[in-house]
Amino acid sequence: MRRVVVTGMGALTPIGNGVANFWKGLTEGKSGAAPITKFDASKFKTRFACELKDFDPLAFIDKAEAKRYDLFTQYALIAVDEAIRHAQIDFASVDRNRVGVIWGSGNGGIHTFQEQVSEFVKGDGTPRFSPFFIPKMIVDIAAGIISIKYGLRGVNFTTVSACATSTSAIIEAFNYIKWNKADMVITGGSEAPITESAVGGFNAAKALSTNNEHPQTASKPFDVNRDGFVMGEGAGALVLEELEHAKRRNAPILAEVVGGGAAADAYHLTGSHPEGEGAYLGMKMALEEAGIAPQQLDYLNAHATSTPLGDVSELKAILRLFGANPQLSISATKSMTGHLLGAAGAVEAIASVLSVMHNLIPPTINTTELEPEYKDLFHFPLNKAVAKEVNFAMSNTFGFGGHIATILFAKYRQ
Repeated sequence: MRRVVVTGMGALTPIGNGVANFWKGLTEGKSGAAPITKFDASKFKTRFACELKDFDPLAFIDKAEAKRYDLFTQYALIAVDEAIRHAQIDFASVDRNRVGVIWGSGNGGIHTFQEQVSEFVKGDGTPRFSPFFIPKMIVDIAAGIISIKYGLRGVNFTTVSACATSTSAIIEAFNYIKWNKADMVITGGSEAPITESAVGGFNAAKALSTNNEHPQTASKPFDVNRDGFVMGEGAGALVLEELEHAKRRNAPILAEVVGGGAAADAYHLTGSHPEGEGAYLGMKMALEEAGIAPQQLDYLNAHATSTPLGDVSELKAILRLFGANPQLSISATKSMTGHLLGAAGAVEAIASVLSVMHNLIPPTINTTELEPEYKDLFHFPLNKAVAKEVNFAMSNTFGFGGHIATILFAKYRQ
């Protein structure tokens, strides 16, 4: 079976634009939450989110081109540009028929959809839709535009599995390279969901925190006083490559992808299985594919959105698979970035790779009173990053509909 490695990464996050700034924000325990600036949220139950800071698309994309793309596509292009530069790719020297793009987004161009429909409703009933409405909105468009920009003719599609979306994309990229259907795949995900409809919809589902008085501390995974997730936005991009292909072009090898697990809770429209059945299966499959024992895992970047039921169901699955293991470090980077929905898996995969590279566990912030049944069973670094040898790091993502996706990275060994 062909080995698959990570050779480049790019990130656009609420705690830092670019991988270096993102990692700095994570290791410093920085919160990305603040009052919403993208629209007037004064009448909403939740009036804060984790928005990008100091973001100017025109610093990366010319004005005419930017008008043709929804924000989620702009975010994708910017993160991918960094990943390609990081991977030191000269596309003229590789077979572009063997380079693919598998990109994820849970909502696609939701901002464009809301904008266009709102303008129609406010009018006299005469349709005046933009000719770019459909291509800006459809969820697969980012993958297509990335391939067009770089002339990549390999496998090209989009995964959609709600908040598991971009981990699903990474697993598929891993598979296509493993199966010898591609030599390199640009993968990841992007999301730009901070809109009236998305915030209002998640409020109606009672999924968001309403701690408007203290937004920076609202996301508190595993804390007994958690009250919902904090919405985030951004993008994460990874270049996955077959090992020998990467070595031939002297690419930087950051980590190895060694396992992926995809499963389903098969339980509820929006709620997690109370015993974490799908989470258990996804993690188990990733370990089995990697051929490692549960006790060999060093770090788990948990899905842990800070919802009352979801966090506990994940902890139950972890305990079932790993047993009580104070050597297993578990943290929830959503406490800092917020929940990037379809882009969460890619950004958290990058955090996991960086943990492997730097032998450092990012903390969970804001959590002061851990779930009492679990606080002594595992190692939960709170508020401060912890130095530790990390040979294997796992990342979990779960989505509405019961979708489960788990990816496992290892320190690269020749």
